[in-house]
Amino acid sequence: MVTTAVIKAQRPKKAVGTGTKVMARTFPLDKVRNIGIIAHIDAGKTTTTERILFYTGRTYKVGEVDEGTAVMDWMQQERERGITITAAATTCHWREHRINIIDTPGHVDFTAEVERSLRVLDGGVVVLDAVAGVEAQSETVWRQADRYGVPRICFINKMDRVGADFHRTVEMIEERLRARPIPIQLPWGKENRFQGVIDLIDNKAWLFSDDVGAMPVEMPVPEEQKDEANEHRQSLIERLAENDDQLMLLYVEGGDIPTHEVRAAIRRLTMASRIVPVLCGSALRNKGIQPLLDGVIAYLPSPLDMPPVHAINPETGEEVLRQASDDAPFSALAFKVVADPFMGRLVYFRVYSGKVKVGAQVLNASKGHKERLGRLILLHANHREELDEVDTGSIAATLGLRNTFTGDTLCEPSQPMALEPIRFPGPVISMVIEPKSKSDQDRLGEVLNKLSEEDPTFGVRSDAETGQTLIAGMGELHLEVLVDRMLREFNVAVRVGKPQVAYKETITVAVEAEGRFIRQFGGRGQYGHVWLRLEPGVRRSGFRFLDRVRGGAIPKEYIRAVEAGVKEALESGVLAGYPLVDIKATLYDGSFHEVDSSELAFKMAGSIALKDGVSRAKPVLLEPIMKLELVMPAQFLGDVIGDLNSRRGHIEGIETHAEICVVYTLVPLAETFGYATDLRSLSQGRASYSLEFDCYREVPANQRDQIIGRVKGT
Repeated sequence: MVTTAVIKAQRPKKAVGTGTKVMARTFPLDKVRNIGIIAHIDAGKTTTTERILFYTGRTYKVGEVDEGTAVMDWMQQERERGITITAAATTCHWREHRINIIDTPGHVDFTAEVERSLRVLDGGVVVLDAVAGVEAQSETVWRQADRYGVPRICFINKMDRVGADFHRTVEMIEERLRARPIPIQLPWGKENRFQGVIDLIDNKAWLFSDDVGAMPVEMPVPEEQKDEANEHRQSLIERLAENDDQLMLLYVEGGDIPTHEVRAAIRRLTMASRIVPVLCGSALRNKGIQPLLDGVIAYLPSPLDMPPVHAINPETGEEVLRQASDDAPFSALAFKVVADPFMGRLVYFRVYSGKVKVGAQVLNASKGHKERLGRLILLHANHREELDEVDTGSIAATLGLRNTFTGDTLCEPSQPMALEPIRFPGPVISMVIEPKSKSDQDRLGEVLNKLSEEDPTFGVRSDAETGQTLIAGMGELHLEVLVDRMLREFNVAVRVGKPQVAYKETITVAVEAEGRFIRQFGGRGQYGHVWLRLEPGVRRSGFRFLDRVRGGAIPKEYIRAVEAGVKEALESGVLAGYPLVDIKATLYDGSFHEVDSSELAFKMAGSIALKDGVSRAKPVLLEPIMKLELVMPAQFLGDVIGDLNSRRGHIEGIETHAEICVVYTLVPLAETFGYATDLRSLSQGRASYSLEFDCYREVPANQRDQIIGRVKGT
């Protein structure tokens, strides 16, 4: 905690109304923080964010999730369900710093919102439930943050609840997340006696009131916790010295180490992702939020602290580095597209270097075309404030980009560069939909296109055999929310079928396959001839196409057509028509006709070769496997495990805490439909669970035959 005196309650400043122009650079770049609030569902992310907005003066009234008044949960579906569905962005100010915040969903069905938010953030606040500790989705978001190298601090929330255990949660961070948690606070009191926090850096305590408007009061460390605080402070300094050379020099010299040196060491190690500072509080009871804000400023990086972004020049293939500076060429990453029913198509973007004004022409380096920026908008949940320009480190939105999608790079036309795109998991569940009326049918295609632009994990396809439209997503809730949005936001009513598992197919042995497409129509014919080598890839490797043609056996202009034909054939497998995945296809030979060969002929030849090869490569069916975490009273453990065994579940571990059991299981998605109802009856409504996609695995032979028979109607 940075504060050395009483934390003063900041008076809310008047927000700038919609339509008012706001100038961008009002804070030096080293005083900007781009952070995400991330956690498992129900850990208290949105409640924490609402308190942050109040104490920074961004809002006048505290929004409550349970009452449906949370500013950040602005969608009607979010307020009805009490969960976050879409990542909401806002900006607030604290101690002469600008903090751009993205409040992310905690439900696994909306993991794409977390993925794209972490891609553009510099730091993260991981909120953990002091009772439940590290939960399933906490592990997921932690891995996502690891993948993007995002420094984090942890906020252990709900310290006022019965069963809250600060030290157990810290141990779980170390064991389950394989991190190095460093508590810089201790809770003052426990459960219903929780009243404040003890600052181990400044060696003092802060007393909080439940009253949202009351100021925290600085106090000496309580007598009953002095020994514990001294012990933990000494442990804190020793662990910092072990990892930081500068602090080690001061430590071996002996004597008291200045608090500013301790903070500097925590900052260095946090930004290097070598430690994770841990704070605590109770957001619902208005305790611990101001010290958390101080921790964000003190320990999480500014854009200047982040390494230069690496990109590729799409014209030359050379690596490009961009420093975070307003004077550098403009570069930004589009990370979200929203079909706003009132404003139109909004593109959210993060500026990594340079600045850009309203009406400027930018290059979409990912697509290779230029676009002109319309209005520039600063975001506050679903409220908009217009800007004249946006600068380095800003997170904003714009209108007017018709051909820019999630993951595209925007840059200065004279300085092209393409940032690494965002990768999303594929859908695991699908269902059939059909419009209820002729007017709904006319608009359905347009609405589905808008929703798929918004959400990269939402897929739409037509079944060629039945003529039905299928939508696919990350879970039942995901699709349920999207269907609800079709009606409420776009006034399109649809009927939906039962959810279906998104099975996939792949091959298990390598084969070589020939594809010939030769047609003669009296005049000019069609001639395409290819040889492919098909090999199984590792799980989640997707599709790889390699060109190994030598000696001009196939002209270069037809290679892309062969690849297109192979990709098209991958959409429908040979066992039950499910998409083919994890295949490496190498084009190594073929022949052509100087007159009759065409792109269409080679596309068809590639498709024929793939189908023939797959049928001989011992194809198998794959099914999505879910990671299931169950929390229940110990008395129901036997019945629940028996039920899991009947669902082909594989028990990975069981933990017991007092009278509560936590069961970790892998179970096929196909066996989880209707599980909520069955679990309620097995546990008298006292058990809860969370599901998270884990991997695709081969379907057992007896199950495979049933699935193929069901699809083919035999």
